Amino acid sequence: MRLATHLQYAADPRAAAEQAASWEAAGLDAVWVAEAYGFDAPTIMGFLAARTERLAIGSAILPIYSRTPALIAQTAAGLDALSGGRAMLGLGASGPQVVEGWHGVPYDRPLVRTREIIDICRQVWRREPLVHDGAYRLPLPPELGTGLGKPLKLLTRPVRDRIPIYLAALGDRNVTMTAELAEGWLPFLYLPERAAQVWGDAIAAGTAKRDPALGPLDVVAGGPLAIGEDVTHLRELARPTIALYVGGMGARGRNFYHDVVTRYGFGAAADRIQDLYLAGHKDAAAAAVPDELLELSGLIGPEGYVKDRIAAFKDAGVTTLAVTPLGPDPQRQLAAVKAMLD
Repeated sequence: MRLATHLQYAADPRAAAEQAASWEAAGLDAVWVAEAYGFDAPTIMGFLAARTERLAIGSAILPIYSRTPALIAQTAAGLDALSGGRAMLGLGASGPQVVEGWHGVPYDRPLVRTREIIDICRQVWRREPLVHDGAYRLPLPPELGTGLGKPLKLLTRPVRDRIPIYLAALGDRNVTMTAELAEGWLPFLYLPERAAQVWGDAIAAGTAKRDPALGPLDVVAGGPLAIGEDVTHLRELARPTIALYVGGMGARGRNFYHDVVTRYGFGAAADRIQDLYLAGHKDAAAAAVPDELLELSGLIGPEGYVKDRIAAFKDAGVTTLAVTPLGPDPQRQLAAVKAMLD
């Protein structure tokens, strides 16, 4: 099992990246860089590539609607070159509020577009002349442009012709596609004890169609981390984040995180969190997050308890444990977890 962490997009990007780079010495294997509607991820990933030697560096996530498929492929190839083959391309559909509100493009056919982007990226990295006919039409047909477009291949030679693609997926069809086509999966609010009941069938359906050449699916999941006899109070720090996602990341009826928490068995609580959050009562929404949900979504407690949590994630199929260390000495916490994984 590998050890990873996420850079928080609300933090000072330089300070966060410098801190993550310092954790390389603690045994950290990978760092994931978020992108929503703050700073872009590739700029920070490039900085990390220059400041590290061993860390795998991934986007978590690049929204598929914010860039053309060819630019996504170029960006991943450039980061892979700068890092010496350490890039990971995390992709996701985001949601209609961000895509239509921030990027100003229609939120349409997310599964079709994701599947085609995967295919186009792999064409680009193989340096094949880019020809595609689907939601994306390459070259652009004459009737839609000047008629001067022609099939092109990547001008530079990439370090790898297969950069690992990870998908942020929560819905069944998206998870099935992930298990079929991607190298890895980036779920959110992952409860290891209940993951199989929510996603087990979808994972099995995609795995049945998976090309063996892809290798096993890398499942990246975890949560807040704190090790000690008197740290359980730190679970409270996750309440506002969970409330934000379950209550505010999406409109009523179009919130993927609300749906997942409901499928975990917390439907009444998810509704209450959403009602309170959308009414502007953010503190009350955070207070409504169930204690059980807080506990199961993290690794916070004495050393023996954290070992048990790691075992639960591993038994659920997690292959990369992604944690957010809390407390005054995050490097020590990561080193301790790394020792548990070894």
